[in-house]
Amino acid sequence: VQLQASGGGLVQSGDSLRLSCAASGRTDKTYAVAWFRQAPGKEREFVAAIRWSGGATSYADSVKGRFTISRDNAKNTVFLEMNSLKPEDTAVYYCGAGRGVIISALSSYNGYRSWGQGTLVTVSS
Repeated sequence: VQLQASGGGLVQSGDSLRLSCAASGRTDKTYAVAWFRQAPGKEREFVAAIRWSGGATSYADSVKGRFTISRDNAKNTVFLEMNSLKPEDTAVYYCGAGRGVIISALSSYNGYRSWGQGTLVTVSS
């Protein structure tokens, strides 16, 4: 599976952005797609994930109520709608895909084997 992330940019605190993760290649319904982010000097952290089949989702506590992950089956694309952005959301956002990721493991980095190139989100105060 090849992933192409896009949609990052420079916004002000309180603004919104929508990231996209387009998947190509061999995919099936057992896949899950997740967004992780990495801020300068920090480790990569989980943001949100969605299972392709059934649409089960998982969110990090820091983004619950502000971010929404969704999928478009016809376009093989996963979206991350980010609202009420804060300066601490500044990071490079990566999308990852994994096969057979169970719901309880959606937030685990180890479940995702294919990664996109990352897209930079900068939130100014």
